[in-house]
Amino acid sequence: MVDAMPVLALLTLTVMVVALIDAITRREDQVKHLPKFAWIFFIVLLPLIGSILWFALGREYEARSTPMSFGDPRRWQKDAQHTPPPAPRENRTTEQQIADLEREMRLADLEEQVRRRRAEGGAPT
Repeated sequence: MVDAMPVLALLTLTVMVVALIDAITRREDQVKHLPKFAWIFFIVLLPLIGSILWFALGREYEARSTPMSFGDPRRWQKDAQHTPPPAPRENRTTEQQIADLEREMRLADLEEQVRRRRAEGGAPT
Protein backbone atom coordinates (compact mmCIF):
# COMPACT_ATOMS: atom_id res chain seq x y z
CA MET A 1 0.00 0.00 0.00
CA VAL A 2 1.38 3.41 -1.03
CA ASP A 3 1.57 6.06 1.65
CA ALA A 4 -0.58 9.08 0.69
CA MET A 5 1.72 11.72 2.19
CA PRO A 6 4.54 11.56 -0.43
CA VAL A 7 1.98 11.55 -3.24
CA LEU A 8 0.20 14.58 -1.77
CA ALA A 9 3.52 16.37 -1.23
CA LEU A 10 4.59 15.68 -4.81
CA LEU A 11 1.22 16.84 -6.13
CA THR A 12 1.42 20.04 -4.07
CA LEU A 13 4.96 20.71 -5.28
CA THR A 14 3.95 20.14 -8.90
CA VAL A 15 0.93 22.45 -8.66
CA MET A 16 3.06 25.10 -6.94
CA VAL A 17 5.79 24.97 -9.60
CA VAL A 18 3.22 25.23 -12.42
CA ALA A 19 1.49 28.15 -10.66
CA LEU A 20 4.81 29.92 -10.07
CA ILE A 21 5.87 29.55 -13.69
CA ASP A 22 2.47 30.80 -14.84
CA ALA A 23 2.51 33.75 -12.42
CA ILE A 24 6.07 34.76 -13.29
CA THR A 25 5.53 34.63 -17.06
CA ARG A 26 2.27 36.63 -17.00
CA ARG A 27 2.31 40.31 -17.93
CA GLU A 28 1.18 42.75 -15.23
CA ASP A 29 -2.06 43.49 -17.11
CA GLN A 30 -2.98 39.78 -17.00
CA VAL A 31 -2.81 39.60 -13.19
CA LYS A 32 -5.98 40.36 -11.24
CA HIS A 33 -6.76 41.50 -7.67
CA LEU A 34 -3.17 41.68 -6.33
CA PRO A 35 0.21 42.77 -7.68
CA LYS A 36 2.22 40.06 -9.40
CA PHE A 37 4.84 40.02 -6.63
CA ALA A 38 2.13 39.48 -3.99
CA TRP A 39 0.75 36.48 -5.90
CA ILE A 40 4.22 34.94 -6.20
CA PHE A 41 4.83 35.48 -2.48
CA PHE A 42 1.40 33.99 -1.67
CA ILE A 43 2.05 30.91 -3.84
CA VAL A 44 5.42 30.29 -2.14
CA LEU A 45 4.08 30.95 1.37
CA LEU A 46 0.99 28.73 1.06
CA PRO A 47 1.75 26.38 -1.85
CA LEU A 48 -1.52 24.49 -2.29
CA ILE A 49 -3.97 27.21 -1.29
CA GLY A 50 -1.98 29.95 -3.04
CA SER A 51 -1.76 27.92 -6.25
CA ILE A 52 -5.45 27.11 -6.26
CA LEU A 53 -6.35 30.76 -5.60
CA TRP A 54 -3.94 31.88 -8.33
CA PHE A 55 -5.66 29.73 -10.94
CA ALA A 56 -9.15 30.58 -9.63
CA LEU A 57 -8.78 34.33 -8.99
CA GLY A 58 -5.36 35.69 -9.85
CA ARG A 59 -4.87 35.18 -13.54
CA GLU A 60 -6.91 36.53 -16.39
CA TYR A 61 -8.09 33.96 -18.89
CA GLU A 62 -8.28 35.03 -22.52
CA ALA A 63 -11.58 34.62 -24.30
CA ARG A 64 -11.47 32.31 -27.28
CA SER A 65 -11.85 34.15 -30.55
CA THR A 66 -13.42 31.14 -32.24
CA PRO A 67 -15.27 28.31 -30.57
CA MET A 68 -13.79 24.86 -30.65
CA SER A 69 -15.24 22.73 -33.40
CA PHE A 70 -15.82 19.03 -33.22
CA GLY A 71 -17.20 16.51 -35.61
CA ASP A 72 -17.11 16.27 -39.35
CA PRO A 73 -14.07 17.92 -41.01
CA ARG A 74 -16.32 19.11 -43.84
CA ARG A 75 -17.86 21.48 -41.32
CA TRP A 76 -14.42 23.02 -40.76
CA GLN A 77 -14.13 23.73 -44.49
CA LYS A 78 -17.54 25.38 -44.48
CA ASP A 79 -16.47 27.62 -41.60
CA ALA A 80 -13.26 28.51 -43.43
CA GLN A 81 -15.28 29.71 -46.45
CA HIS A 82 -17.12 32.26 -44.28
CA THR A 83 -14.00 33.96 -42.93
CA PRO A 84 -13.63 37.60 -43.98
CA PRO A 85 -10.98 38.39 -46.59
CA PRO A 86 -7.70 39.81 -45.33
CA ALA A 87 -7.36 43.59 -45.20
CA PRO A 88 -5.91 45.06 -48.39
CA ARG A 89 -2.23 45.85 -48.22
CA GLU A 90 -0.96 49.29 -48.96
CA ASN A 91 0.81 49.24 -52.32
CA ARG A 92 2.77 52.49 -51.97
CA THR A 93 6.51 52.34 -52.32
CA THR A 94 8.89 53.50 -49.62
CA GLU A 95 9.76 56.56 -51.71
CA GLN A 96 6.07 57.53 -51.92
CA GLN A 97 5.66 57.11 -48.18
CA ILE A 98 8.75 59.27 -47.52
CA ALA A 99 7.46 61.95 -49.92
CA ASP A 100 4.11 61.98 -48.09
CA LEU A 101 5.89 62.33 -44.74
CA GLU A 102 8.04 65.19 -46.03
CA ARG A 103 4.90 66.92 -47.35
CA GLU A 104 3.27 66.55 -43.93
CA MET A 105 6.38 67.95 -42.24
CA ARG A 106 6.42 71.00 -44.57
CA LEU A 107 2.73 71.58 -43.87
CA ALA A 108 3.32 71.36 -40.11
CA ASP A 109 6.19 73.87 -40.40
CA LEU A 110 4.00 76.30 -42.36
CA GLU A 111 1.20 75.96 -39.79
CA GLU A 112 3.70 76.68 -37.01
CA GLN A 113 4.91 79.80 -38.84
CA VAL A 114 1.32 81.02 -39.21
CA ARG A 115 0.66 80.45 -35.50
CA ARG A 116 3.87 82.26 -34.54
CA ARG A 117 3.10 85.27 -36.78
CA ARG A 118 -0.45 85.49 -35.43
CA ALA A 119 0.91 85.43 -31.90
CA GLU A 120 3.33 88.26 -32.79
CA GLY A 121 0.46 90.29 -34.20
CA GLY A 122 1.53 90.22 -37.82
CA ALA A 123 -0.63 88.97 -40.66
CA PRO A 124 0.44 85.76 -42.43
CA THR A 125 1.81 86.17 -45.92
